[in-house]
Amino acid sequence: MSGEEKVTDDLLLDSDDDFEYEEVPVDSESDDDDMSEDLESALRSLATAKGKQIVDVVGQEEAEEAGPAPGAVTKRPEVVDDFVRNFLLKMNMTRTLESFETEWYELAQTGQLHEEDVGAVPDIYLRNHELDSMTKALRAELEHVKSIAGRATATWDKFRKERDFHRMHHKRVGQEKNKLLTDIQRLRKHFGHYEPTLKELRHKYEVAMKEKMMMRLERDRLSAKLEAYESQMRTTELPADTQPLPKTKKLQKKKGDSQLPPNDRENPLQNLQFPVAEVQTFTLQKTFKGHLMSVSNVAIHPKKPIIATASDDCTWKMWGLPGGDIIMSGDGHKDWVASVNFHPLGTHLVSASGDCTVKLWSFEKAKCVATFTEHTQAVWDAAFHDTGDFVVSCSLDHSARLWDVNSQRCRQTFRGHMDSVNAVVWQPYTNNICTGSSDKTISIWDARSGLCTQTFYGHFNSCNHVTFNLRGDTIASTDSDGVVKLWDVRMVAELMTINVGPHPANKAAFDRSGEILAIASDDSEVKVWNLIDGEQICELKGHTDSVHAVTFDPYGKFVVTASSDNTFRLYGTLA
Repeated sequence: MSGEEKVTDDLLLDSDDDFEYEEVPVDSESDDDDMSEDLESALRSLATAKGKQIVDVVGQEEAEEAGPAPGAVTKRPEVVDDFVRNFLLKMNMTRTLESFETEWYELAQTGQLHEEDVGAVPDIYLRNHELDSMTKALRAELEHVKSIAGRATATWDKFRKERDFHRMHHKRVGQEKNKLLTDIQRLRKHFGHYEPTLKELRHKYEVAMKEKMMMRLERDRLSAKLEAYESQMRTTELPADTQPLPKTKKLQKKKGDSQLPPNDRENPLQNLQFPVAEVQTFTLQKTFKGHLMSVSNVAIHPKKPIIATASDDCTWKMWGLPGGDIIMSGDGHKDWVASVNFHPLGTHLVSASGDCTVKLWSFEKAKCVATFTEHTQAVWDAAFHDTGDFVVSCSLDHSARLWDVNSQRCRQTFRGHMDSVNAVVWQPYTNNICTGSSDKTISIWDARSGLCTQTFYGHFNSCNHVTFNLRGDTIASTDSDGVVKLWDVRMVAELMTINVGPHPANKAAFDRSGEILAIASDDSEVKVWNLIDGEQICELKGHTDSVHAVTFDPYGKFVVTASSDNTFRLYGTLA
């Protein structure tokens, strides 16, 4: 080793260990002069670099003594080769990375890399890299937002279509509503012109009907007078020793006709006194359910413990008491049966029906023996005369008719009521008929002449039923307001008014003493009144629907009722 090389080594040993040194190859001894010049240049450069390094170390120590700012994050700049390596790794270019590593280290070994080339990556590249990453993130977020916006647009389009549809539907409904309102106003105005016309026509119709009925009454009256005059004239023309026959056209007989008694007979019950029925002790004894529909009426056999019931199921039935065993049933009517009534001898039964017929039934033959069809509307009631030769019936056609049982024909028609005739009954042992009508009047008719002899006014609603006491001097009538009135036949005056409303009073029945009155009410009860003091005695309860009929047995021992609950019930005292 030469002396110059020894001096160089000493200088290098005194320098900082942080520097890396590379061996300079010696080409040949012939180049010693050039090396001397180069050595001097290298020493100068080395001294300059050492001074700069000392300054950097001092600055670094001062920075370390000052310390980083609290909470500050320092980012060391990335060198070029690391940047390239990271880029190639990110792009997965492994072969290019190997070639780069080989070339980089060859250049580093040969000293061909300069400090300005291998320093830190300029900030612009890092900024571009950051911006590229941010751009990719924003692009991905933009795609996500676009997909959401696409779905929202589809939903909005759907809602817009629905809005347009509902708006169109609303406009259509509004147009239809306006059209309907216009039509309603037009129709209201149109029909408003009819109301005065209808009122005028209704008034004319009522006037015409009244005039028609008055003309009928006048015609009947004049016809009766004419027949009386003709009879009188025929009597005056006969010889003195000839006895005239008081015949008129209405009383002329045909073959097989029955004859009404010429005069009223004495009532055998007129002066008899009967004990008062002890209704206050009556209780419900038995309930019989033998019909499929409402039981409209009930009648008691005049001589035996037998009752007959009429029902809306188009049948009537006959029952034995007290067991309630069925004896006979009648099925000939085509509509509801409104009324049944026994023959005074108990051999026949008459029934009235909504099929506009009255039927006569024979117990001996067990069949219908006659059907009367002259009524034009439903028949409400029918009753036998005390002789058993005649039946009287009343109808919705505003009339009552007299039927001859033997000749089986209509002998008389009673006209004069202005509305439906709801009830009819014979005055005991007379030729007089009593009718109750929906025109709110009670009338008494002479069955022989067909003329109305008395009319009772006082009801304010339709009369549902009329009945006589056994003496025949008092009438009880019921109406749809629940009012029951008692009338004196001889004085043609009202005796008493009983109000059991507001429910309608359907029927009433006297006991045999004539002092007790039972009233069948629409409130499912039978109300019993004492007519002497005008006080209610008791109420017979048990039915669950309207009570249509009530009747006492001939001896005053029990009461039978019929109701819309499809049953008839027996009230009495325990034996």
